Amino acid sequence: MEYRQLGSSGLRVPALSFGTGTFGGQGPLFSAWGQSDATEARRLIDVSLDAGVTLFDTADVYSGGASEEILGEAVRGRRDAVLISTKTGLPMGDGPQDWGVSRARLLRAVDDSLRRLGTDYIDILQLHAFDASTSVEELMGTLDRLIAAGKIRYAGVSNYPGWQLMKAQAAAERHGWQRLVAHQVYYSLIGRAYEADLMPLGADQGVGALVWSPLGWGRLTGKIGRDRPVPQGSRLHETEQFAPPVEAEHLYRVVDALEEIAAEIGKTVPQIAINWLLRRPTVSSVIIGARNEEQLRQNLGAVGWSLTLEQVAILDAASDVLPPYPHTPYRQQEGFARLAPSLV
Repeated sequence: MEYRQLGSSGLRVPALSFGTGTFGGQGPLFSAWGQSDATEARRLIDVSLDAGVTLFDTADVYSGGASEEILGEAVRGRRDAVLISTKTGLPMGDGPQDWGVSRARLLRAVDDSLRRLGTDYIDILQLHAFDASTSVEELMGTLDRLIAAGKIRYAGVSNYPGWQLMKAQAAAERHGWQRLVAHQVYYSLIGRAYEADLMPLGADQGVGALVWSPLGWGRLTGKIGRDRPVPQGSRLHETEQFAPPVEAEHLYRVVDALEEIAAEIGKTVPQIAINWLLRRPTVSSVIIGARNEEQLRQNLGAVGWSLTLEQVAILDAASDVLPPYPHTPYRQQEGFARLAPSLV
């Protein structure tokens, strides 16, 4: 397993990490993802560790806290061998203090996560969504306080707009607080919006991407294609309402390219889609998920080899879309490589 720096931090993370949204299986979204109990989870973590995957990602909102509890149980006795990433900020109840990232909510949420995980520190805490009701000074000051107290080691965000991420970094710089080092983002061959604003920001500010849903919400598993609609029993029937939309022809064009390369090199469509992401600028780790050991082992096969430059070019061309204004004009200029050399 390859290990990479998480953004500008000194923390080394595996190129692949394991997402535990399948642990617990409670509620309309998470029950469709998977329903692993502690015994199953321990086996998946065993397989991950054997392959060098040491980073496990969860969130307080996953199955109402059950994912954190199961992860904590599954790593009991080997806490020092793993890195735990969790997230907070989304609603955990109906009360006024049950959502957001105010000082009161963050302090309580971190203590609750520590209790569910059965640990006294969190390696990476990420804010699950932007909270417009909390000032950036209150937020970053609280994160700095949590790091100083040893309850969290590093801080990041998830699904954040670029201008708010930059405001957070500026506030940290202004007050001498710890800066954000991670951004958990949706990024895939059929979802490349991350590249327009957030990737250049990450490169400039030392914020590493932790990529979620690298297979485009299950659309790049190899089961869907030009003549293969979503199969009966697919979890996409239950989760599609949550997934970012993608035009059918765009999806089929990407899948055609993936299948062409798969036939050429003897790898699976998911392995190729994940390997492509691992070559992208600012990507520190790609979060893979699995409902069972077979899926996990297949996804682990995405590392240990590399696509050729020609194969990358085929996938780039098939998946490319013009970014929104104001990014389109400068990307079309011949001098783009001089404007953003780190992204070429």
